[in-house]
Amino acid sequence: MKTYGVIPSRFGSSRFPGKPLHEMAGKPLVAWVVEAVKKAKSLDEVLVATDDERIASAVRDRGGIAVMTPSSLPSGTDRVACAARVHAGGRDFADDDILVNIQGDEPLIDPRLIDRLALKLKLDARWDMATAVTPVKSPGDLAAKSVVKVVLDRNDGALYFSRSPIPCSRDGEADLSSGLYVRHLGIYAYRGAFLKRYISEPQCDLERTEKLEQLRALWMGAKIAVVRTDDEGVGVDTPEDAERVEKILLERNR
Repeated sequence: MKTYGVIPSRFGSSRFPGKPLHEMAGKPLVAWVVEAVKKAKSLDEVLVATDDERIASAVRDRGGIAVMTPSSLPSGTDRVACAARVHAGGRDFADDDILVNIQGDEPLIDPRLIDRLALKLKLDARWDMATAVTPVKSPGDLAAKSVVKVVLDRNDGALYFSRSPIPCSRDGEADLSSGLYVRHLGIYAYRGAFLKRYISEPQCDLERTEKLEQLRALWMGAKIAVVRTDDEGVGVDTPEDAERVEKILLERNR
């Protein structure tokens, strides 16, 4: 069994073209993400999956491992699976391998969260995948379609993901202090056997409707473990985000 941390990183971005190479506190964004992910103790290898040689060069110049993947791949999940195969010389990853998909725009990712997700799959064979949530803190976030909400079962397994406010509070305003209202964080750990099945399946109607690829996993009958964290994460989606995150990085590295 091996545990891979894989960071999908594409050059194209409608809101922030060239984002992975944007210089922040003396390093490109992608280098900061690799540095943070390498602090996770559970990972045997950290790979950057990219379709752009400029990103690959920036990673390799700093001692990281970059794997070239086709630009035609439909999702970051497909890119994770492809990178693991390419890195293994074209051989498939093992069924009991664990592959953690880490967003390429989160230089402040907590390495301990990566470890918790990997450990969830290592210690409990009933789960096919693991992901993370954090409390919904405002009515605005609950209503926003850009914020993905999750309903959980009693074992903190995912029942459903939606852009709508779920669960619906029929009789009045949602009680955000109840623990029922949580938002999804875009990090996933996959068991190797399930990831192979997942990428071989076409999109389902739920996925196409909500534009959420994790719904394909639920539609397939997958068991998705959910790890709770108070850390919302800080992603870099715009140049303004980059300025804010750069200040945090500079403060941390004084």
